[in-house]
Amino acid sequence: MSRNPVIERVKGGLIVSCQAYPGEPLRHPETMAQMAMAAVEGGAVGIRCQGLADIAAIKGQVDVPVIGIWKDGSQGVYITPTLRHARCCAAAGADIVALDATGRPRPDGRTYAQTVQALHDEGVTVMADCGSFDDARRAVDAGSDIISTTLSGYTGEREKTDGPDLELLEYMVSSFPDTPVLCEGRIHTPEQLHDVMSRGAWAAVVGTAITHPTSITRWFAARLDH
Repeated sequence: MSRNPVIERVKGGLIVSCQAYPGEPLRHPETMAQMAMAAVEGGAVGIRCQGLADIAAIKGQVDVPVIGIWKDGSQGVYITPTLRHARCCAAAGADIVALDATGRPRPDGRTYAQTVQALHDEGVTVMADCGSFDDARRAVDAGSDIISTTLSGYTGEREKTDGPDLELLEYMVSSFPDTPVLCEGRIHTPEQLHDVMSRGAWAAVVGTAITHPTSITRWFAARLDH
């Protein structure tokens, strides 16, 4: 299992994703840094964030590992889609760079494996955002430092589950015992968090349920009787 000190630091813990979408009131690097600080105060062992400005702002305010991504576009491969995007995330301060690990065509023409090799040559720790069994195997074969269930339900290969994709998580944990597996996606309650950790997740990433007040408010408002 991992000897990477950054990966070891998040073992058994909660990683909080601090992201705001375009046009939302909280979409500002300083605001996301404050959100990250609050999450760390609450016990987060790591932060996942999006965009170079947010990565730099958050890295300057917290002393836990930062997982950085760069979302570019909204179709196909858009989570850290090219080697250039990944390098920029690392340069901005990300301790771990996460990228789309699907088999879909990448904008720069490189394969996922070629991208991972180039990043490893530069000392970058790579997290693979997977959406299927095949993605996980491809990611491990490419030498990914961490694999995750992040894209389950979003690539057309698996149905979007109500809650975390436990089947994919269990497959990844059992099939690749030497690679840390993060569970990410649709973890909305402390009970679900406990469940995924009990199934062997190295750590878990929670975003919306902690750091997206618009969604949380909608969940509550939807239960009102009008």
